[in-house]
Amino acid sequence: MPSRHPEYQYLDLMEQILERGDRRVDRTGVGALSIFGAMARFDLGAGAPILTTKRVYWKTAVKEMLWFVTGGTNIRPLLKENVRIWTDWPLARFRKETGEAISQEAFERRVVEDDSFAARWGDLGPVYGKQWRRWQGPDGREHDQIAGVIDALRHNPSSRRILFHAWNVAEIDRMALPPCHMVYQFHVSKGRLSCMMLQRSADLFLGCPFNWAGTVALQSMIAQQCDLELGEFIWVGGDVHLYLNHLDQARAQLVREPRTFPRLTLKRRAASIDDYRIEDFEVEGYDPHPHIAADVAV
Repeated sequence: MPSRHPEYQYLDLMEQILERGDRRVDRTGVGALSIFGAMARFDLGAGAPILTTKRVYWKTAVKEMLWFVTGGTNIRPLLKENVRIWTDWPLARFRKETGEAISQEAFERRVVEDDSFAARWGDLGPVYGKQWRRWQGPDGREHDQIAGVIDALRHNPSSRRILFHAWNVAEIDRMALPPCHMVYQFHVSKGRLSCMMLQRSADLFLGCPFNWAGTVALQSMIAQQCDLELGEFIWVGGDVHLYLNHLDQARAQLVREPRTFPRLTLKRRAASIDDYRIEDFEVEGYDPHPHIAADVAV
């Protein structure tokens, strides 16, 4: 009897939220159906969990991950790569503080073209990249958590302390958005690197598909840098929710049959974790159902 397609872990979770999710008023004011505590596991040897029941724009997810890895906190490099998924937060802040009813397109153009405007309004505060690569200790020293993970995997791969996280309590109030995907822990067994990612808050329809694709890209980079094969990607969700303006889209997705997962590969070995580019990533055999549009809850 053939095994069940691994994408059903996602679809079953969506169905569970629709059937028995707790209706809650949330930070965004949109409202959501929510459950607490979920897990999904994917053997990356059998393909990358890039969803097939709707098209996931995986290049956007990988570009976002590459931006995190640079340690950057300003949306300008993202906009230059045509990635607009972080614009909503600084745009909302700009409109609120200035009273100017600027369009998103005009705001993004000013960030790209005007250095001083980008420095003032394009920065998101000490978000993911800052914590991953430049976590500041109480003594003022900065800690590169990604470099620490790679060093531990190379020299002490059986350690149970190979992880990084972004929940820096002292700096959360300065972040445009506190980290949702917040802990990444790594484990080596028989030459295979597995990664478990804890996501405290999971927008199941829009956020998770991107977060999964981005995490597998990061896992692939780190595995290559440490001469390891890919093992499992394990995802753990805290508050897992569907926003109320995503429910019809979720129901439309649920009637679709999953297709074979694609394979995400690296076309070259980069000199270091800092040397990867979007052109290094290839996804083979991706044949998804059509994209399903939905609005981000800000």
